[in-house]
Amino acid sequence: MNKYSRIILDALKEDAARNDITTIAAIPSSATVTAELVAKENGILCGMDVLKAVFCEIDRRCAVKTFVKDGGSLRAGQIIAKISGSARAILSAERTALNFIQHLSGISTLTGIFVERVKGTKARILDTRKTTPGLRELEKYAVKCGGGYNHRHNLAQMAMIKDNHLRIIKDLSKVVASIRKKNKKIAIEVECQSLSDVPKALDAGADIIMFDNMSRKMISKAIGIINKRGGRKPLTEISGGVNLSNVKDYATLGVDRISVGALTHSAPSLDISLEIVSMEG
Repeated sequence: MNKYSRIILDALKEDAARNDITTIAAIPSSATVTAELVAKENGILCGMDVLKAVFCEIDRRCAVKTFVKDGGSLRAGQIIAKISGSARAILSAERTALNFIQHLSGISTLTGIFVERVKGTKARILDTRKTTPGLRELEKYAVKCGGGYNHRHNLAQMAMIKDNHLRIIKDLSKVVASIRKKNKKIAIEVECQSLSDVPKALDAGADIIMFDNMSRKMISKAIGIINKRGGRKPLTEISGGVNLSNVKDYATLGVDRISVGALTHSAPSLDISLEIVSMEG
């Protein structure tokens, strides 16, 4: 069973793919076809295992021959794969399969553009938890296919003390100590929105300090504050207000990580089509 079987089953059920009234009426059950999966624009591919599983869930006799692996570069007009099998199965599963691969390839493509922009710096491009409900694992996988890195997958994976936490808690150092006592192996990240927040995060012993919606000038000063401290240095991360036009400017400040919510919540789908090229029966 595919690791994403539940997601695939839900998507096929949502589309009523087993009750495709048009295909059932128009296409003989004996008809078989071969279809080509074609890239209509340049990009980075992601989602081939899911695509295969979608077609095989409708009819396990469907055969998918792939010519490009996840993470591979695509050029407009390139044939990505050939799908052969029942015409009814391929037509009924087409939209669901395309929805997955277009969406995931869009994420990997946008990630790849961000990664390319920060080349020559030490900054890594990270995703966030701003994902489509139910699709987080797939979307984070797509980020990795584009050359990015995953931030925490869920609330239990690491501690992140954000602005709303800080509005409530009274003693940051006590909170950090409490988290460490109960979760010795996890990283603790503290969000800073002003320069005065940085020494507090350092004193508390944060493993990662996030500069949230800070200007480049403020971030440069914040890094200076960190570098003046002795001992182990926390990782630094920028979040908020980052886009393709300014990400290189932020990366050249010397930060370790740049997290970009747009990778998963705003990536445009990559244009990929499925075209029937031959039919039998």
